[in-house]
Amino acid sequence: MDTNPERVALVTGATSGIGRAAARRLGSIGWTVAVTGRDAERGRRTVEEVEETGGEATFLRADLADVETVAALADAVRERYDRLDVLVNNAACSPGERRLTDDGHERSFAVNHLAPYRLTHDLLPLLAASGPARVVTTASTLHRRGELDFDDLRLDSGYDPLDAYARSKLANVLFATELAARLGKGVTASVVHPGFVPGSGLYRDASLSVRTGTRLAARLPGVGTSVEDGAEGLVYAAVAPAAATRSGAYYEGTRPTEPDPRAHDERLRERLWTQSAAMVGVDPDWP
Repeated sequence: MDTNPERVALVTGATSGIGRAAARRLGSIGWTVAVTGRDAERGRRTVEEVEETGGEATFLRADLADVETVAALADAVRERYDRLDVLVNNAACSPGERRLTDDGHERSFAVNHLAPYRLTHDLLPLLAASGPARVVTTASTLHRRGELDFDDLRLDSGYDPLDAYARSKLANVLFATELAARLGKGVTASVVHPGFVPGSGLYRDASLSVRTGTRLAARLPGVGTSVEDGAEGLVYAAVAPAAATRSGAYYEGTRPTEPDPRAHDERLRERLWTQSAAMVGVDPDWP
């Protein structure tokens, strides 16, 4: 593990679940951690926990469903820090019913995919200047069941919470793979499936039945992954020397694994990249 005290990481969705655990772990090896989330009180507690491990932390409040807020978050990071060594795109949601953001995007796609796309776009120059640096995105093995209908990204034709989540996770894998293919030396990109983590805050906006089932699963021995174990893959991809040369890797925990074959479909990746750029208002010709 890289214990350089001058290293800086940004962890989105760090006010609960595996994001908070990953922030603590980075703090414990001496890193400075910028943590983001929607709730200021949970953010304050995360900062305290990181500092208790010996690290330094700052809370930056942001609701990543809004494109302008994502851009403002990137501005705040650049204003506060003169370097960024790791960006962990971890924030996610799984709404129990179809919701559109103020920008008119389906919420799970906006938070889980479009926000990482725009945030990485805005912070890549800082990452490159700080290189070697890494971009780590939290995905899920559920990406294998995801389907992308580019003519219905708002899901106007029908909404299923699990299908919407799986779709966003497929987008994560396609994005990370395409980013790795586009990046030159100095910055790597990888994607991590942390496992089924019942203790995650992911399910707070899910349907009542999903929330109930998740709470029950959390109490059963041998079911799911603990928050600490779920965070291990994120931290591994962020700082482990062995992960430094594996740009484009898909990890299940800390184990490199083959993602869905669609990750190797260059035309699919390019179409998602271009359409995502249009949806968040940036030139697709990056990096």
